[in-house]
Amino acid sequence: MAKNKSRKPAKFVRWRWLVQSGFLLAWLDPLALRMHSLCGPVFHCYSCPFAMFACPIGVIANFSALHTIPFAALGMLVILGAAFGSFICGWACPFGFLQDLIAKIPTPKFRLPLWTGHLRYVVLLAFVLVIPFLWGEKHPLFFCSLCPAGAIEGSLTHLILPSMTKLAILVLVVLAMFFTWRPWCTLFCPLGAIYSLLNHVSFLFLRFHRDRCIECADCRSLCVDGGPAERRLDGLHCLRCAECTNCRAVTVETVLSLSDKKTPVDKSLPTDTIKASQQ
Repeated sequence: MAKNKSRKPAKFVRWRWLVQSGFLLAWLDPLALRMHSLCGPVFHCYSCPFAMFACPIGVIANFSALHTIPFAALGMLVILGAAFGSFICGWACPFGFLQDLIAKIPTPKFRLPLWTGHLRYVVLLAFVLVIPFLWGEKHPLFFCSLCPAGAIEGSLTHLILPSMTKLAILVLVVLAMFFTWRPWCTLFCPLGAIYSLLNHVSFLFLRFHRDRCIECADCRSLCVDGGPAERRLDGLHCLRCAECTNCRAVTVETVLSLSDKKTPVDKSLPTDTIKASQQ
């Protein structure tokens, strides 16, 4: 297996933490605007005393309980999802940023099977849509009654002990953060489920260049969620952290950059490597 020695790291990925920090400051509402009548695009509980916008999932769940369609919230999610897809999860979400920070703690890490990511759609359908619609917001399985972000940002910031069920879910999710990458995002997040559905049609996307691939397996080792990038790139499981762009075969592009022409092969590579990449 050839090793990709000419790899040029995507320098912008090194500053993802800085972008996440900037968005975190924005969501924490430093100017005390408190625009809770509007939805934010990220998973951030409006009950938090530092939340600028309402949580889109909380809005959808509450409107479902009222048997009403939240056109403004859904429209915002569709527009932003069609523009960025899961880049919002990987670069702007504060709860995702918390998981990224905890993941830096040097503990044994394991990867979950990819099929477990479909649980997000179960959460979206059951706890955000169906249960609120049938039984209302007072049901014990109403999404906001279980949400770990709400437990941290809504209850604990007010020095209020959340329900035992909500607290237990929070403890389990936080513990999982130490041993696997973004367990909430990859397993349960209903907002991530919505954005992932738009990954294949979004304006900004990740592109795998098969003609650049030299079978070095960099894209597989760089993907924190596991799996070959050429098979998973921009799929339902991809959170677009863009770590895979450190492989020369993966780039961030827009629909305006699409072309039917093949990307020229790097002639600086050894001849046997070029032939291998063209097979």
